[in-house]
Amino acid sequence: MTEFITKRVKNVRNDVLSGITVALALVPEAVAFAFVAGVDPLVGLYAAFMIGLITSIFGGRPGMISGATGALAVVMVSLVAEGNAMGNPDENLGLYYLFLTVILMGVIQVLAGVFKLGKFVRLIPHPVMMGFVNGLAIVIFLSQLGMFKQTVGGEKVWLEGNSLWFMVALVGLTMLIMWGLPKIKATKKLPEALIAILVVTGIVIFSNLDVATVGSFIRDGGGEGLKGGFPVPVLETFSNIPMNFETLKFIFPYALILAAIGLIESLMTLNLIDDLTETRGNSNRECMAQGGANILTGLFGGMGGCAMIGQSIINIKGGGRGRLSGITAAIFLLMFILFASSYIEQVPIAALVGVMFMVVIGTFAWSSFRIMNKIPRTDLFVLILVSSLTVIFDLAIAVISGVIVSALVFAWENARRIRARKRFKEDGTKIYEIWGPLFFGSISAFNEKFDIKNDPDKVEIDFVEARISDHSAIEAIFALVEKYKAAGKEITLKHLSEDCKLLLYKSSPIFTDIIEEDIDDPRYHLAANPEDFPKPLGEYKF
Repeated sequence: MTEFITKRVKNVRNDVLSGITVALALVPEAVAFAFVAGVDPLVGLYAAFMIGLITSIFGGRPGMISGATGALAVVMVSLVAEGNAMGNPDENLGLYYLFLTVILMGVIQVLAGVFKLGKFVRLIPHPVMMGFVNGLAIVIFLSQLGMFKQTVGGEKVWLEGNSLWFMVALVGLTMLIMWGLPKIKATKKLPEALIAILVVTGIVIFSNLDVATVGSFIRDGGGEGLKGGFPVPVLETFSNIPMNFETLKFIFPYALILAAIGLIESLMTLNLIDDLTETRGNSNRECMAQGGANILTGLFGGMGGCAMIGQSIINIKGGGRGRLSGITAAIFLLMFILFASSYIEQVPIAALVGVMFMVVIGTFAWSSFRIMNKIPRTDLFVLILVSSLTVIFDLAIAVISGVIVSALVFAWENARRIRARKRFKEDGTKIYEIWGPLFFGSISAFNEKFDIKNDPDKVEIDFVEARISDHSAIEAIFALVEKYKAAGKEITLKHLSEDCKLLLYKSSPIFTDIIEEDIDDPRYHLAANPEDFPKPLGEYKF
């Protein structure tokens, strides 16, 4: 009993400390993505709080962190811009169209969970998963490079001189602490990311270094600060936006794209966390939690979001395994907004960049370089394709493209596996033994196996090693039977499985007379009832 309680207390400590670290890392990310989308920083922060809290409590993957993400923000840019163009500049209609779109996005995601569409994430091949991880690591790295810029005359320019060297040194120090702390036995169980942030922040404050901080980052982006109140329902959305078909026509495509990107990123992050923790999450439950969180976020003035791979990795590496870690991150983020904005604004950006760089190192699948010469070239192509498209476009395009290419490669490889072994019975009947899957891709090769003109009067097609998979296969068999009948020859189909026979019987009555039901081949009865074999199986000669 004592051991059980001790273990639970240890987990609570890890979850809380890891959650605080995640909350600190969430601030600049949420603010940056809000700027990308063209909305106030608080819109991003409120989204990070509400989505993070709801998905942590109700989601299908304990330990996974959700909030405002760049993958969604880049889609929201044109939505907000088009929405603003529909009214006067001071009306800010783009923001209200965004809230309404996020609500509809959430509804779509809830429906995906209700209809159990989350299970289709299992169809994502491993090369696509590795490409997703590598591409996302590169995207996180590139997004952090923007922190090495400063605003001069309204334009972003690269840091120079002492400012650049201070930034590089502080980033390096953060990474060094995170790398070295776990190697010291006495400090092995301390949250290295949180310790690194506190140490670097202390150095900057007490040394009075002139470096970029969270506060200066917000002001450079046009924000007034981190300070805000408790989120309240934005009822103006429904009074300022006409609730008609035209509005639905405008926001639905955006909502559908956002829902798809959000679910793909969330479910793939869920799979990644599953692998890291050697546990299994519930994909359909996660779909519903993400959808419910986005509905509530849209109602309370948030920009919407989904799972965040970077913050999720920080949480897992910091020891956060339970729902408490995500809840802690969300609550502390709200506390930062309400009570501690002046302190959080003093945290140097360099410390948070260093944490994210360590996330990049931990996220990237370095093993992909080692296995390049050990996997099929098509899988290597898919891996590189998904990584590239994730960086160039977005996650949804990358993953969908990877799945399509993988499916086409699979279909092509299986199409080449159709085989026909030919032999004759003593009475002159010609037998075609078909091997391999019969589907749309293998139809041409299947038809080439038969010599209708020169075949004898009796022909048998043996499907003991083949399977009829789709409508194309049914049509091909139907056409083949018709050709043999037109040539005045008798054809019989043998060794069809029950489901294959059912497909053919339903498609045409002509199969009733040509499918052989009485099977006397022992190969076809290996899975039969033991009562059918009065003698021990070893005494039968198959």
